[in-house]
Amino acid sequence: MARVVVDVMLKPEILDPQGQAVQRALPRLGFDGISDVRQGKRFELEVDGPVDEAALARIHDLAESFLANTVIEDFTVRVEEVAEAVK
Repeated sequence: MARVVVDVMLKPEILDPQGQAVQRALPRLGFDGISDVRQGKRFELEVDGPVDEAALARIHDLAESFLANTVIEDFTVRVEEVAEAVK
């Protein structure tokens, strides 16, 4: 089994009010020196079988048509190693 991660972020030219709210709160909480915050979404997909080019293409299509609003969001698709459970 493999894990494929889809990260979805607002495009750089799109205003991010949630990220701005977090950025404004950070100094009050003692976290100085942060010049920008952008908020996004992360989807972790557990895939049965091999993650080959065909599987990645299907996941790319899924992200483009369902997980991201491509008018205002960009996305990336990547394979992530799954750590084995310790027994």
